Amino acid sequence: MNTRLLVVCFFLISLSTYAQTKVSGYVFDEFKKPISFANVIFKGSTLGTITNEDGKFYLESDETWKTLTLSFIGYKTLEVDLNKKVNYDLKFTLKEETAQLNQVLIVTGKQSKKNNPAIDLLRKIWANKRSNGLKQFNQYEYDKYEKVEFDINTIDSALIKSKLFRGMEFVFNEVDTSRVTGKTYLPMFINEAVSKVYGDNINNKNKEVLKGNKNSGFSDNQVVIDFVDDLYSDFNVYDNYLKFFDKSFVSPLSKTGINTYNYVLSDSAFVDNKWCYNVVYYPRRKNELTFKGDFWVADTTYAIKEINLQASKSANINWVKEIYIEQEFDVLNDSLFLVKRDYMLSDFAFNKKEKSRGVYGKRTTLYNNYKFDIEKDKKFYETEVYNYDKDVYDRDDTFWSENRLEELNKDEKGVYKMLDTLKTVKKFKRLYNLGSILASGYVEFSSLNLDYGPIFSTFGFNEVEGLRLRAGGRTYFGRNDLWRLQGFLAYGFRDDKFKYGISGKWLLDKKSRLIISGGNRRDVEQIGASLTTSTDVLGRSLASSSVVGTATNDKLTSINLTSLAIEAEPWRNVIFRLSGNYRTLESASSTFSLDYIDTDSPTGIESEIKQYESSLSVSYFPKRKMTGFGVERKIANDNFARLFAQVSRGDKTVLNSDFDYTKVQFSYIQPWQLGGFGRLITTFEAGKTFGEVPLGLLSVIPGNQSYFSIYNTFSQLDFYEFVSDTYTSFHFEHNFNGRIFSRIPLLRKLNLREIISVRGVWGELSNENIALSSTGSPNSIPLIAPTNKPYYEYGFGVGNIFKVFRIDFNFRGNYLNKIQNPDARKFGITGTFGFYF
Repeated sequence: MNTRLLVVCFFLISLSTYAQTKVSGYVFDEFKKPISFANVIFKGSTLGTITNEDGKFYLESDETWKTLTLSFIGYKTLEVDLNKKVNYDLKFTLKEETAQLNQVLIVTGKQSKKNNPAIDLLRKIWANKRSNGLKQFNQYEYDKYEKVEFDINTIDSALIKSKLFRGMEFVFNEVDTSRVTGKTYLPMFINEAVSKVYGDNINNKNKEVLKGNKNSGFSDNQVVIDFVDDLYSDFNVYDNYLKFFDKSFVSPLSKTGINTYNYVLSDSAFVDNKWCYNVVYYPRRKNELTFKGDFWVADTTYAIKEINLQASKSANINWVKEIYIEQEFDVLNDSLFLVKRDYMLSDFAFNKKEKSRGVYGKRTTLYNNYKFDIEKDKKFYETEVYNYDKDVYDRDDTFWSENRLEELNKDEKGVYKMLDTLKTVKKFKRLYNLGSILASGYVEFSSLNLDYGPIFSTFGFNEVEGLRLRAGGRTYFGRNDLWRLQGFLAYGFRDDKFKYGISGKWLLDKKSRLIISGGNRRDVEQIGASLTTSTDVLGRSLASSSVVGTATNDKLTSINLTSLAIEAEPWRNVIFRLSGNYRTLESASSTFSLDYIDTDSPTGIESEIKQYESSLSVSYFPKRKMTGFGVERKIANDNFARLFAQVSRGDKTVLNSDFDYTKVQFSYIQPWQLGGFGRLITTFEAGKTFGEVPLGLLSVIPGNQSYFSIYNTFSQLDFYEFVSDTYTSFHFEHNFNGRIFSRIPLLRKLNLREIISVRGVWGELSNENIALSSTGSPNSIPLIAPTNKPYYEYGFGVGNIFKVFRIDFNFRGNYLNKIQNPDARKFGITGTFGFYF
């Protein structure tokens, strides 16, 4: 006990030197019930906060303050003297102001929308929002400084003494206290970036030029940075919805805010010599994606001067216990308010209990040196595909002292030194390597510049191979390698055969991302799982590896594929690819036939397809963000459209191939963020094959015989149930993100999410192609296309079960004739799991 007391005293003493005044506590009424959303402010300042749903608050300042003011409409204002710089876990009681109870509205209930001065102010904010900010000017430019930090929070003696940190105790010298939550935290990662931003409102163009970047860490920190940037995407508080963690929160300044929030006019005061009104807001209902907080608005321009937003604890979002946002706006003149500081803190944790330990993710962005109406040539905004400048990541201390818009505090400065030391500790290296393996799926052998993996593909099972073991690897000198070799070797215990694959790719030109690639693969594949034939030399479908399925998965194909390709990205996110591949296809199973009629064969029937095919494709991914500059990159966001078009030509004159044909294919995938109504994903695909081809070269409508929910497949179709040479398909899936369940009392606390989907396909199959594969083999499958009427399915799902599981209930809409199709699956249940916010 004495040891624990000494540890606590040590932290209190050391932490108190970082700020002049700190105070935390609870606010109750006379009946000992917590008062939510009460104002807590240092007297004589505009620095304050509001209590949460439990009446709890934390407030901190670098200055010394002697008095704390607590107020709440309908209660007497309470002023408390602060005798110490650090005051924790204080308890305050506010008394009702009985003489005014008939004149004021109590803030705990739903506020009236009529004769509410706060809502009158809100309407004036809407009317003036388009005349505020950068939109007033034709062009603009400014300096931007961004700081991203990750910290372990809730540091206590148990964590300090834990085996995890044994031998690394020195890291706790950098412990500090959060000014937002009052919790202790240990900084573990920091990244700084300085850039110049240019914009043109006439042409709707924007460009950001990175001038310097510095971080405290490891070779793959850019992955962390891009992850945070995507989560903490830039936002405009005047928008109706603010997107965080792939969720759309209703903005307190939204035009739909009146139906979502309660508003109370709380105070008025001078802020930076501008008379402003203070409005407190909080959600009308629980479990919705909303905030609580307050904002200061100017009395003439009705521009926001300051705003803070804190996500409700009951908000339907996983793994995030706290979200806190601050924005401050600078007054350039009487009518111009521009953002000068943006701060966001998120507390990532496995649960939302007050004492649970987690990780803070923080981003601070500062803006300065605004300039306007300086026109740039249109070519200036044509962003290059490759803009990596090594010098940007190697700036000296002089550069940072001149370009930081905010000095690092003591604990932030210590992160760089602490992590340099930590990287030399063997135990930390082992922990870091374990985390790297789980994140990437590869085991790194740095001395050999090789990675083993992916480890998650080591085991597999299907009807042909039985138990399948796989070992693979790749070269890895760094995340920006200009070339890469990779391969695998697999063995099936049932068919007693080895499979292999090897491929390589080389980035020839960085500016246009000119890449050549090639390889060879001999493997077993389920080619009936996708409408678009894969040309990935090392690709493998889940459909040929599932352990348990709804039916026997024996319609597998032995494939020997050799491919050579060249691709380029002349414009950002526009990729052209020219490829040539030669493949042989034959059935891998004795119960499945790919035979076709061949008059040149002695038997009149051929079992193996030998085919050369050349393809030209173009892919376009508007608004896609990528990580890295090497031959392989990673996608940093997922809210972009995907457009793909391809023309493929099979030629009998090349390598003694079997068929002449032309195949045209197109697909379009588009996610739609529908504000508070959730997220919709739509997919359209179409294709046509000109010429006579056998089953192995036709387009198979993708079935799904597994118990996994696989997007863009038909859950109630077996493999090869429908085959076509002409097709059009669609797939719509909408996730309401709990909007409906949050209004049902018995389901509200479960934070479940409702999903609906509908998918359909129409196709044709020519008589010539049917006749080509009609060999009379007992293992042949009926060649049927959904011609007379489109085939369709629909379903609904329940997601976020225990935060990680999703169950889908799928219904087959038609083609249920018991005579023609006795094995048709009318209903099925599939599921999936994953970590989603």
